[in-house]
Amino acid sequence: MRFLTANLGWKALSLVIAGVLWFLVVGEPELVTSQPAAIFLKNLPRDLEVGSDMPDRVHLELRGPAGKLTAARLADTAVFLDLASVEGPGERTFSIGSGSLNLPRGVTFLRAVPSQLRLRFDRLMSKEVAVQVRTTGTRGLEVVRQEVQPAMLKVTGPENHVQQIDSAQTDPIDLSKIAKQGQFTVHAYVADPQVRFETSPLVTVKVWIQRLETPAQ
Repeated sequence: MRFLTANLGWKALSLVIAGVLWFLVVGEPELVTSQPAAIFLKNLPRDLEVGSDMPDRVHLELRGPAGKLTAARLADTAVFLDLASVEGPGERTFSIGSGSLNLPRGVTFLRAVPSQLRLRFDRLMSKEVAVQVRTTGTRGLEVVRQEVQPAMLKVTGPENHVQQIDSAQTDPIDLSKIAKQGQFTVHAYVADPQVRFETSPLVTVKVWIQRLETPAQ
């Protein structure tokens, strides 16, 4: 009896704590939720680039205790696609499964939407393209001479995309506000979002104009 009644208060407190822990772990309701997750690519070969459009997020259907499905607990959930097996250009399909996710302990992966990603890989390519000057306000004017510095810009990106780029165009330059000569610093632009400039796209354009005489009425 003395063994059973010794430290009775501490024993009672232990039972209460054990009961609370049991309720938190076992008694917590299990729920299912949908969670957006960012996509990360790892081990991409240095001489390759993704040449196809890729969604920046997928939606994951997850199951687990309510306390582990909160926004704070799932904030760092992401999809990691290992590209170590990609050896050259071409299309590859990747399935999204539990092995490519970083989920909190106790949370189960059910499915992903989309469940697969098909990516096209191209060789990385660079080349120089000419800068084309765009102008506005040219009515009644004649461009006598123009200089662009630099006249060529280097672009880089997936080979299939870079091969289709022939030039880079400047933002429109309004010539109606100059008398004979003007100098402008403007951005150059390529329309393909997969292609980028290796250096600054800023160019300096000098333009010389003359005004056309209006015929006498």
